[in-house]
Amino acid sequence: MKVTEKKVYTDYFFDEPAFNTHDGGYIPLVEADAPQKPLAIPPLLKPDQETETDTWYTVDAQTGESQLLPGAKTKTWGYNAPLLGQTIVFQDGKHIHVTLKNDLPELTTFHWHGLNVSGPYVDGGCHAPVYPGETKQIDFTLHQHAATTWLHAHPCPETAIQVWHGLATLVYVKDEAESKMPLPRNYGVDDIPIILQDRRFHENNQWDYEADYDPDGVQGPTAMINGTINPYFDVTTQKVRLRILDGSNRREWRLHFSDDLEFAQVGSDGGIMPEPVYMNKVMITCAERDEIIVDFGQYHAGDVVTLYSDDVPLVRFRIHDYKPDNSKLPDHLADITYPDVTPGSQVHKVTLDGMDEQVALNGKKFDMQRIDDRQQVGTTEIWEITNTNDAKNGMVHPYHMHGTQFLVLSRNGKEPYPNEHGYKDTVGVNPQETVRIKAKFDYPGVYMYHCHIIEHEDGGMMGQFQTYTPTDPNKKYKLMDMDTLMNALAKERGVKMDDVWTPENPKPKESNEDLK
Repeated sequence: MKVTEKKVYTDYFFDEPAFNTHDGGYIPLVEADAPQKPLAIPPLLKPDQETETDTWYTVDAQTGESQLLPGAKTKTWGYNAPLLGQTIVFQDGKHIHVTLKNDLPELTTFHWHGLNVSGPYVDGGCHAPVYPGETKQIDFTLHQHAATTWLHAHPCPETAIQVWHGLATLVYVKDEAESKMPLPRNYGVDDIPIILQDRRFHENNQWDYEADYDPDGVQGPTAMINGTINPYFDVTTQKVRLRILDGSNRREWRLHFSDDLEFAQVGSDGGIMPEPVYMNKVMITCAERDEIIVDFGQYHAGDVVTLYSDDVPLVRFRIHDYKPDNSKLPDHLADITYPDVTPGSQVHKVTLDGMDEQVALNGKKFDMQRIDDRQQVGTTEIWEITNTNDAKNGMVHPYHMHGTQFLVLSRNGKEPYPNEHGYKDTVGVNPQETVRIKAKFDYPGVYMYHCHIIEHEDGGMMGQFQTYTPTDPNKKYKLMDMDTLMNALAKERGVKMDDVWTPENPKPKESNEDLK
């Protein structure tokens, strides 16, 4: 059998002038002055009940406190946990029943980012509020490839602040095909979640979103990985699978290991890619997921291999004795099957416009009552997403669509990046670039599409589209309106509606001298 030469990619693919390091408000990461701690591995959420065909869960959004730095605990929010959440596992083909419980002081929504579910109520975007003290039930049958997806809050325009508080957790989808692949899958041992976030700590180790607010995306100088500051992980197997989520509000991460250690990307947002892509650098934009296999075979017990973003250490992998593993990844991992574009279907045009307070989608600010586009269920259609930012001074906008996993076809008429040949729900778009994708929807409903720099979506770079069936093309949905939302928030916070803090009505920032 002929063995093809393995290509190893050594760049970050995206346009360097658009890296966030060039932003006027860029906040560089700084290694925290804090002791190293074991990387927190979120526990797996236990089902309330399970049969061969059905699984029941309760997901509880709650407040808490977390020991992140020495000294005072930080007030945080999470799902079934003080911060972030317990990892949820769904099995392809099962009937899923989830009780959504809100123990927060204000309304929230539960958005299943990357799951193929109906919208708008199960999908959990802006139109599915769960009020304080309330529980709601959602039910769906999951038909989806194995993938690393996630759950996060999505109440418009409060998505950014709620994610910043900590409302984000991983959701693994498992299927029969992936279970037979030669990939590590011993959760917490050789199959490790890596949730990348950043924060600024203020007085008494607290977070202050309003003080840190930036309309181009809130950042902090301290990296937080799975809710851990300065983490290390004890490596006890030669090969480790890292499921990486950029769970930040704004920050993109340029990842590499010490010694330029090579790794293989085997999965993206929607699951396993057709073939492994070998590299020693990868850039991940907001909300994207990358699954990589790292082989520590050249190291010995006592060695330390560090994962960096740019030049800042994120996770130190402490090598222990391990059993040698000489297995090789196959050249082919998964068949990517996607229907051809439906003949005669339209080409949808999306523009991601502006920066700061001037952001818009297709030249318009988001309106919760407006349907901006439509696509028939079951058809496969082309969407062209253009970043209209200036090529010299613009930024990468990570574009996300609810309710589908799409395929990236081209970037400005050229091939997608080498690690973009699998199923995706989020794609970074460079300034002055058009990314062409094809998308198919399986359920009727109303869904969001937006930039996933979360302050941008809250600021108006978001629209909504309706998917419909030929038998009910004009189905009406009860859509949340802004007055109802703001009145509820005002009541929950005990203030007048005009005094509710939002990106459109921010309080003055603290001076830099007040920041710790």
